[in-house]
Amino acid sequence: MKVPIRLKPAAAAAVAAAAATVVVTALATPAFASTTIASSTGYSGASHAVFVQTDSTSGNHVVAYHRAADGALSPAGSYPTGGLGGVLGGSVVDHTASQGSLTYDPWHSLLYAVNAGSNTVSVFAVSGDHLALRQVLGSGGTFPVSVATRGDLVYVVNALNGGSLQGYRVFGGFLVPLPGSGRALGLNPNASPQFTNTPGQVAFTPDGSKLIVTTKANGNDIDVFDVGFGGWLSAAPVVNSEPGTVPFAITFDSYGNLVIAEAGTNALATFAISGHETLTQLDAVGTGQAATCWVAPAGPFLFASNAGSAAESGFTSAADGQLALLGATATAAGTVDASAAADGQFLYVQTGGAGIVDEYAVGSGGALTQIGSVTVPDAVGGEGIVAF
Repeated sequence: MKVPIRLKPAAAAAVAAAAATVVVTALATPAFASTTIASSTGYSGASHAVFVQTDSTSGNHVVAYHRAADGALSPAGSYPTGGLGGVLGGSVVDHTASQGSLTYDPWHSLLYAVNAGSNTVSVFAVSGDHLALRQVLGSGGTFPVSVATRGDLVYVVNALNGGSLQGYRVFGGFLVPLPGSGRALGLNPNASPQFTNTPGQVAFTPDGSKLIVTTKANGNDIDVFDVGFGGWLSAAPVVNSEPGTVPFAITFDSYGNLVIAEAGTNALATFAISGHETLTQLDAVGTGQAATCWVAPAGPFLFASNAGSAAESGFTSAADGQLALLGATATAAGTVDASAAADGQFLYVQTGGAGIVDEYAVGSGGALTQIGSVTVPDAVGGEGIVAF
């Protein structure tokens, strides 16, 4: 059931004014200029589809694939985002060095794509395996890399100039900047290389009460903000230091425990989150692989992507957060983001070495059996994948 969140009167007025004009001007700055592309009706949501972001610096695209009943993919179209991809310094197979650069909003049948090279976010309406570009608007910062959504609330994390967050409301199928929602992360803007010293992901907790940001090597912190009345964040996060771990990607297991992929230790770690935004580690188990940076749930299993060893590692997680390593499955070179479909029956793994998506069936014990693969046009180094 959707729970409406009431806005403060001033913010409600700003949202209403922006929606009335359709073009978003709520903050009246170039960073939030918006281009409206399509109408807001007639889209029924994603179904039997996999969407992959190219992050091409010559023109970012979202490439759509139809998912057959046996999990095999076939091309269904390529959609320009109206923006440019970007490349963080030092990156090779992971140009945004993030998880969540392509994010689906099931409440509104919308797909959000970051355009890191042009500091914008694109909004697509989704119907089956088809997309319609609805809006392109400023990210409120420099080099957006990850989007989180829950209900009518959306937050984007920008990677450069010390990192920043910007909030939005979904109003009539469009994003409207939430006045006063910007938060600086205060990271060292000169730390290098960029790809290991920028935020890894932004994510809501399952109940929407907290927003989490990972800082990777720029602090080795997991920042937790309180999400307050109207969607505004606490003025500053509770900074949970995890020295040497390089916390990167975020997900939650089927019991609601926080799961972090730790690139510094090549491990998955589980945490409990207190009401005061502090974390208590429950377990940490190494993959035995190199550059463990991404993690995706698939039914009762968790799968970690290891960019340095071209492998996908499977785990189970218990109610108390205890992890068990199931083993590793080879992928194409440059294993990055992944996403599961059909209640975890299939796993699609994006690999940045040659822009390939590997297709797997997930067995009852978590074993992966390869179905096939597709090469995504112009997607070497690209990140961002969502499957249904």
